[in-house]
Amino acid sequence: MELRHIRYFLAVAEEMNFTRAAEKLCIAQPPLSRQIQELEAELGTKLFVRKPHALQLTEEGILFRQYAQQIVDLVKRSAEDVSEMEKGLQGMIYLASVEGQAPALLSEWIAGFHEKYPHVTYSMWNGNSDDVVNRVMKGLCDLAVILEPHNAEGVESVPVYQEPWVAMIPEGHPLALEQKETIRMEELLPYELIIPSRESRLQEINGWFGEGEKPIVRCRIAHMLNAYELTKRGVGITIYPAAAADLAEHSGICIRKITEPKVMASYVLIRNRSRALSRVAQEFFNYVEERTAANLVQK
Repeated sequence: MELRHIRYFLAVAEEMNFTRAAEKLCIAQPPLSRQIQELEAELGTKLFVRKPHALQLTEEGILFRQYAQQIVDLVKRSAEDVSEMEKGLQGMIYLASVEGQAPALLSEWIAGFHEKYPHVTYSMWNGNSDDVVNRVMKGLCDLAVILEPHNAEGVESVPVYQEPWVAMIPEGHPLALEQKETIRMEELLPYELIIPSRESRLQEINGWFGEGEKPIVRCRIAHMLNAYELTKRGVGITIYPAAAADLAEHSGICIRKITEPKVMASYVLIRNRSRALSRVAQEFFNYVEERTAANLVQK
């Protein structure tokens, strides 16, 4: 059994499709199929149940997948450890985040980690919480910062930051003319709202209003810049975490902190519980945990 057989098996097990796995591995499908057949012959058992339009892991395949992932992780870590003996901690950390305060948090952590380990490199990706969680679970990134709530199984999360929710109100709107810094949700009830696109977020915001009262949701958006532009043009009032205030600063958009009810946006650092992190990603995760714990003690 060669290491390439294990890597090929893991690619097929992840994609559950020979064509997609072959594309991911940058090889043709027939050779990939033959490699998997050779692996099954060597093990003396079937790893996949092949159906006309689907693949399924056998019980033996499920067990072998656990061992295969451990082998690949061990090979990667051993190479990193040997290299680090000469050059110190290095390697690539794959990170993802939502909008809001998450990019600032990641940038702060990377800056501090870079001072300790200058040879580490970083790959960063941005999207909504559902997309980010999907990338973590598929192994496309090591760690990510998202907004709660999330309901993905197998995700380990560490609380890292909280900020209030705010209302972004167009210039000239009746509510913008009032000289105050806060707003109650019931004041927004008569007006059209722009809110984040996640279904869980709609349910959460609906719950902020009184029983039997339902807000007028005119638009649901995935990106903060869309919310800013729509608010600026008077389409509606945006409900968003407070980091949006930085984008709206000096723009003519009025920012009001939501105080009744008192609601907070909670950010968490997540990882895939079933997938071992690389040495460098694990060190970064430990660094963030320690830094976050220290900040909580100071507060």
